[in-house]
Amino acid sequence: MNEMWWSLPLTVVAFLIARRLAARLKISLINPLLVAMAIIIPILLLLHLPYARYFAGSQLLNQLLQPAVVALALPLYEQMHQIRARWKSIISVCFIGSLTAVVSGTAIALWMGATPEIAATIMPKSVTTPIAMAVSGSLHGIPAISAICVLIAGVLGAVFGHMLLNLLGVKTKAARGLAIGNASHALGTARSAEIDFKEGAFSSLALVICGIITSLFAPFIFPLLLRWMG
Repeated sequence: MNEMWWSLPLTVVAFLIARRLAARLKISLINPLLVAMAIIIPILLLLHLPYARYFAGSQLLNQLLQPAVVALALPLYEQMHQIRARWKSIISVCFIGSLTAVVSGTAIALWMGATPEIAATIMPKSVTTPIAMAVSGSLHGIPAISAICVLIAGVLGAVFGHMLLNLLGVKTKAARGLAIGNASHALGTARSAEIDFKEGAFSSLALVICGIITSLFAPFIFPLLLRWMG
């Protein structure tokens, strides 16, 4: 039997424990995803269980990832009047943010001596996982590693994003939501939605728009960066 029948219950229980701990302590560093990983990874290591078996047993959660992203349309609908009034600013912010995320990560990787394959893998780090893996694959990157890069970017944004915005004095809910959604996709959006409904709506909007912009422009920007820095 290749699948672990108890990996799905383990994941759900670990996440519920992490959520309760985060709600009680109210510390940004105590992120539910990080805590759940800190619970599950040692268990797999102690029992010498391969990740492939764990993943196969909890594949249902992975299949629910895309419907969960689609469900973010609800807060968008609730804020539609404000989105219509500010659509030019929203598109401009997401366009600049997406290009900055794509160019900066790839350029730094190439500058530090990364191969084109690794640079292509890092390029879509700031969009949600399904889009990042598709973009990475189209650029001959490594989709599995792209998913890890997305996870790291999301966790950093969810943990430190609001702290940084507070230090910079950004108080407008729309601006905070767009910044978080642009930089840390679904994980940051989930954190924004927990803090404020309006902020979560704009974060989910940025998540969708930035994913579209990245998927459209990354195939054209990547060869230019290779030619410029190669």
